[in-house]
Amino acid sequence: MKFFEQLQQLDRRWIYLILAIAIILPLVIPFNSKTYTTKPSEDLYKMIDSFAVLGGANATQDQFLNNNKAVLISVAHDASTMPELFPMELAILRHCFERNIKVFTLTFLATAAPVIDYAINTVKDEFPHVQSGVHYVNFGYKVPALYLPIILGMGDDIAEAIDIDAEGRKVSSLPIMNNIKNYNDMNLVVEISGSVAGGTWITYARSRFGLNVAVGVTAVMAADNYPYLQTGQMIGMLAGLKGAAEYEKMVDMFATKNREFSKEIIRAEKEDHTITNPNIPYKFKQARIGMNAQSIAHILIIVFILIGNIGYFVQKYNKKKEL
Repeated sequence: MKFFEQLQQLDRRWIYLILAIAIILPLVIPFNSKTYTTKPSEDLYKMIDSFAVLGGANATQDQFLNNNKAVLISVAHDASTMPELFPMELAILRHCFERNIKVFTLTFLATAAPVIDYAINTVKDEFPHVQSGVHYVNFGYKVPALYLPIILGMGDDIAEAIDIDAEGRKVSSLPIMNNIKNYNDMNLVVEISGSVAGGTWITYARSRFGLNVAVGVTAVMAADNYPYLQTGQMIGMLAGLKGAAEYEKMVDMFATKNREFSKEIIRAEKEDHTITNPNIPYKFKQARIGMNAQSIAHILIIVFILIGNIGYFVQKYNKKKEL
């Protein structure tokens, strides 16, 4: 009884210190923990992977350039939500570069333009063969006033709706545009946002042109998007750090090994730990490392709440006995 009473008198700064250490240690000394994938993340992975050119990583340059499928990543967040959302961008870009999938990036938020550059440059370091204008194009920042004209215009002709890319080049003259004209070819947009995501693309591009829409959102925004998943208006979603961690894992298990997605392989990982490569660069497992710290912090908070409540009722019981 005295133990719980003493805990009630404990200086709260000790609790904050314990939490701080519990969060920092997994970030400094990472460990490999289990990450279980969910259907919204798996559906997005499978959709993007279906755009891979025949032969995947082993495809020739001609096969790649003649591929008529591409992915658009629309970034709508700034540095404030990077811990949750930036790993999603790295994982999707890495997936596309591993599987020889054409990828375009775009933003209507000025503060998101540096985030796109940072994401592309971070992933490109591991893929020396990847070239701007050939494997990817960054359309860059477009003023919000052009939001609807661009979204609707790309349904007819991408190169006409976005004349110049972020590097000042004529989009229509870039090699990547071979066999890519409109949403029939660039048939998936993944909007990664710290707040509302996907709604405008669904309202205008999906309803009119049939564009597939997926989102990457912060954990607190995920619940708002489940109705769109249930009705089929969205084909997939990455929800917070957990969603990013799931996508990182699938890229490690399938894209880097040129494998087709398989639930059997995911289940087999429980017995065969070599399926997921643990020796990958830190930057490509940021979400999983962050999840380790987040999980430990949550467990500790639950423990502190339980101990605190027990201590409270013990104190209350003792006071009642004294009376």
